[in-house]
Amino acid sequence: MRHVITGGSGFTGTFLARALVERGEKVVSFDLRHQNDVALASRIQHFTGDVCRAADLEQLALGPDDIVYHLAARQFADEVPLRGRDEWFRAVNVDGTRNVLAAMRKGGANRLVFFSTDMTYGKPQHSPVQPTHPQNPLGPYGASKRDAEALLRNEPGLNATIFRPRLITGPGRLGILGKLFNFIRLGLPVPMIGSGTNRYQMVAVEDCANAAIMAADAGCPPGPFNLGSDRPPTTKELLQGIIDHAGSKAILIPVPALLLKPILAILDKIGLTLLYPEQFGIADIDILLDTMSTREELGWAPMRSDIDMMNAAYDAFLESRI
Repeated sequence: MRHVITGGSGFTGTFLARALVERGEKVVSFDLRHQNDVALASRIQHFTGDVCRAADLEQLALGPDDIVYHLAARQFADEVPLRGRDEWFRAVNVDGTRNVLAAMRKGGANRLVFFSTDMTYGKPQHSPVQPTHPQNPLGPYGASKRDAEALLRNEPGLNATIFRPRLITGPGRLGILGKLFNFIRLGLPVPMIGSGTNRYQMVAVEDCANAAIMAADAGCPPGPFNLGSDRPPTTKELLQGIIDHAGSKAILIPVPALLLKPILAILDKIGLTLLYPEQFGIADIDILLDTMSTREELGWAPMRSDIDMMNAAYDAFLESRI
């Protein structure tokens, strides 16, 4: 049996591949990029390819015994274009998913683990957010993931687990966090959208890898399953925890959301993006995911706290600068 990971060289894909290898599994990675972890690369099989090209996926020769973990996606950690964002996200997140399903169908593979996003919910109607919450995404990324989920649900004979994680973080995760960490490293004021009293939940990349493996072991039950940390701190507590860990002189500056959000929107429109609308639109409200069904059906529980995982990401950020 092979464990095939699309996006296997990415942030979550690398952690998942490593966890599977440590279990003694046969791991196949499919990605445009090669694996940077040399030790891991020597223990897995890698195929270079793009999920947007059906011919590339034929290299995998998927069969009935394979389990596919579909992680390849465009997200906000990438270089998002100023124009045409809907088509840009859909090209990989929807059309790429359609190609993966076609390759699985052709080879008789029928087990899939898919990482969607909590952004499919949009602005929560209540908190904590249960998996049955309506999907009303605020922008093109969440919409593309919602539509990819629909493809999975409509695929005959497919056993597909859908995960909706909060922001996945840990050592090696940068993107928007790189901007934050640089402010802290330099001891600059760190602006907060609003008072910082809202709770901003995250989930550790290791916990995501564990959830994916548990789903595969359980035969890929559909879910959807939320993934998030336990007892997340307030945004102010979270940021202060990183500042204290870093020994930084940075201070937190609360800025009224009604003032800051229009400024962030203007910056995004002129190509000076600090945060994307899908991000700053919900940055000052409680976003907590209910993970009860994930615990009950998969036996999963998060192992790392938000401050701990963010501190690990900050330490890796500093190491990357050496």
